[in-house]
Amino acid sequence: MPYQNINVTISSADVQAVKDSFAAVLAKLPFLVNLTANERKALLKTGPNSMSFVQNASSAAQNNATIFPASFNTTDFQKDVDLLATLTELGTLASSVASRIDDTRLAVGSEAMQQATQVYNYVKTAARNTPGLKPLAEQLGERSGFFILDASCAGRVIRTLGCFK
Repeated sequence: MPYQNINVTISSADVQAVKDSFAAVLAKLPFLVNLTANERKALLKTGPNSMSFVQNASSAAQNNATIFPASFNTTDFQKDVDLLATLTELGTLASSVASRIDDTRLAVGSEAMQQATQVYNYVKTAARNTPGLKPLAEQLGERSGFFILDASCAGRVIRTLGCFK
């Protein structure tokens, strides 16, 4: 679906249901680990091209179990291969959901920032003639984070509508 202006609210009950669902996923997968950067570097990687190698090796191990020493457990190897396939499928699903959440958060954040900038511009304009709005305009200006150059300010840096020395 193409991106459109997003104007949605999520009920606290739905937010809790989503959080509970994430907790349920973690409860169903209690063996998940967190690796350090060094641990990640030290491990052999299994990308998409490696999956066929792993699956072919698993078939070879299952079909030729007698050639392996007793220390090589073909059953445990097959469990690892099966778990790898399952986690790859679940990881793809989780990545898709995470990507959609992130894209939506980015889009909504952009909408909110555009509207906040409009609010700042209106407040700053109104502060010229409305007593008591100048501190609010200055506060919003400090937090807006927008810096632009304007020739009318003789090359000084300005924030949206005002010149600063």
